[in-house]
Amino acid sequence: MRFVLLALLGAATLAAQDTKIAVVGLVHSHVWGPLARMIKGDAAKLVGIAEPNPELTAEAKKMGAADALIFSDYKKMLDETKPQIVWAFVENNRHLEIVRACAPRKIHVMFEKPLAATLQQAKAIRDLARKHGIQVLTNYQMAWWPANYTAKKAVDAGELGKVWRVRGVVGHGGPGSQGARSKYFFAWLTDPVQNGAGALMDFGCYNALWSLWYLGKPDSVFAHVNHLRPETFPKVEDNSTMILSYKNGVALLEGSWDLPRSFQDLEVFGLGGSVYMANGKVELRKGRQTLDLPLEPLPPERAEPIAFMVNTIRSGKPIEGLTALDINTEVVEIIEAAKMSVQTSRAVRLPLNSK
Repeated sequence: MRFVLLALLGAATLAAQDTKIAVVGLVHSHVWGPLARMIKGDAAKLVGIAEPNPELTAEAKKMGAADALIFSDYKKMLDETKPQIVWAFVENNRHLEIVRACAPRKIHVMFEKPLAATLQQAKAIRDLARKHGIQVLTNYQMAWWPANYTAKKAVDAGELGKVWRVRGVVGHGGPGSQGARSKYFFAWLTDPVQNGAGALMDFGCYNALWSLWYLGKPDSVFAHVNHLRPETFPKVEDNSTMILSYKNGVALLEGSWDLPRSFQDLEVFGLGGSVYMANGKVELRKGRQTLDLPLEPLPPERAEPIAFMVNTIRSGKPIEGLTALDINTEVVEIIEAAKMSVQTSRAVRLPLNSK
């Protein structure tokens, strides 16, 4: 048995080296954890890091990135290294630009959430991906949490009865602006064009994704935002609330940069009970009874984004679930409707007519 396991491990390591991955951009603070793992080369072979900012590339070198991996021009890197996958850590409004470069080269693309800064950009990404036959993955940390799937499994099994209400609270005390790894992230995250909004986009996309997953596409979106700390966030809202209306249901969704601690809390209600997910735990609540549901570990190919993308490419199957292209286009549509609602103080019906 020991020799079989060693053989399987060796085969997995060789398989990882068969798939080449490159990083475009270091201005997104989510890059640093995945970059450390990419430098180790466990799930794929890192062949390039494209970033013109020397302060940020210096940070990558501190982590062990070799000088030969660093490029200032990402298109040159794509042509010289020929990766199968690009994981882009750039401003939200540059996602379409990256797909325009990668799709004709048949390079699959991964983005940090959301898919795009606007619905028009999201639809253009979707159309390019379909035209050129590439996969586009929108990465959410929660997509790799066993708790997410434990909660969904309970709902799908009918533990709650008819599901009609979703409440999500996502946020923390706001992005930091100190240090090389944070100041560039802060600059674009608090810009309404580069990010697409403020806290409404940053954390509203998590909530919108949950609502789509459990209830489907809403009939209308009403949104309210606050600008509680204009001295810190002069250009964008720092607190948001969305109400998504369904024929037989509702989603109450809160996203904020003004919370006293971190939240990624979700409660899904049915007529017979609810499931509550927070801090990596899932509770089944019925009346006064609360039961902790056991978490099942995800298989390796579903436990982290690179392995998932590599497996998707090799299997030839489309990406499904929380990171898929179509559902994340709808996430951006909900946020776009929310921004319109803020401007008009009225609910906005879906679908939107944006081309």
